[in-house]
Amino acid sequence: MAGPGAYVFGDEERREVEDVLRGGHLSRYGSGDDPGFTQKVHSLEREFAAHCGVAHAVATSSGTGALLISLLAAGIGPGDEVLVPGFTYVATMGAVVHARAVPVLVEVDESLTMDPEDLRRKITPRTRAVLVVHMLGNPCDMRSILKIVEDHDLVLIEDACQAGGGSYEGRALGSFGALGAFSFNRYKMMTAGDGGIVVTDDQGLYERAFALHDQGHIPLRSGGKMAGHARSLIGLNFKMNELTGAVALAQLRKVDQIVATLREKKATLRGRIPDLPGVRARVLNDPAGDCGSLLTYLFDDRSHAEAVAERLGVRTVAASGWHVYGLMDQIVEHKTPVPGWSEPARYAQPGDLPRTDDILGRAVNISVGVVDTGIGAGFGININSSDAEITSVAERFTAACTAAA
Repeated sequence: MAGPGAYVFGDEERREVEDVLRGGHLSRYGSGDDPGFTQKVHSLEREFAAHCGVAHAVATSSGTGALLISLLAAGIGPGDEVLVPGFTYVATMGAVVHARAVPVLVEVDESLTMDPEDLRRKITPRTRAVLVVHMLGNPCDMRSILKIVEDHDLVLIEDACQAGGGSYEGRALGSFGALGAFSFNRYKMMTAGDGGIVVTDDQGLYERAFALHDQGHIPLRSGGKMAGHARSLIGLNFKMNELTGAVALAQLRKVDQIVATLREKKATLRGRIPDLPGVRARVLNDPAGDCGSLLTYLFDDRSHAEAVAERLGVRTVAASGWHVYGLMDQIVEHKTPVPGWSEPARYAQPGDLPRTDDILGRAVNISVGVVDTGIGAGFGININSSDAEITSVAERFTAACTAAA
């Protein structure tokens, strides 16, 4: 069970890690004059920013850390309302809570991403930011969301943790917002075991993000830190180490091929599943920009979806644990570190998002690149699956749909 990056580990990752071990520098910091300091983290930041078409990137210890840093860098704080989708990983909402802000949950539509119309309805005078999530590798309807954000003068932050390498209308995901956050955990498009990265085109936000991730230090082009300068703010330690940076760097250099392979295999798989009564693929807001990591089908009838999932040995998306708002007990019960930390999330109680509940209850995932029972994707193929394996999965899914009808 892992994301596509883990299935393509090879000599490239090994060489990058061996470079670090030979040099003996495990911290991201070192002297640029030292030939043993290979600057993997700083190289990752430069190359990731270039890949996204933005000016800056800050590598972090996790995707969750990248989300929290993005919120704090944007000035989100106590009492601010942040609009988030009801279908995402719990870390999205958790980061908002740890910024002492208030998650306000928004319905998803049949793309399984944020519904722009409900987004507009949920805006109040306290709304400060929109945190969109490119869920399951599918870009959000960015054209509609950008218009809403601009109309209401809100901060846009992108959670692209599940969508590294994806795009919308030819533009890299993560580059639309003031800041974008990515993850390198084991289930993501690129993996280094863990880790994350923040991207931004804004110099001021970059300096704040860097300071937040490392005790208030200013960023330097060399990737080092300057002793004796005045600290800009009280930061924390979310730094990435050189070993993680080495693996992530090798994965980044493969991501375009990973995405291309997944799109090809997904198209093949979908092409071998015939049109079935009462069954259709989920909406893709930009089919050309989809990461291709999952193939999701929506059923007209919930009981049909549940019966098919059972025959395949999986669950509908509605049962995918901490990805579904009503199953996030720590958010539902507002289990903050200390009493009075922040206000409870709004529209976060089971049943508060009826359209989301309905859609997720009728959705079944087939893995293409991300193999993860936690999102109901324990059945399907992976990036290395053969043509025969693709055919077998298509036949099994078709047979399950027919038998359960």
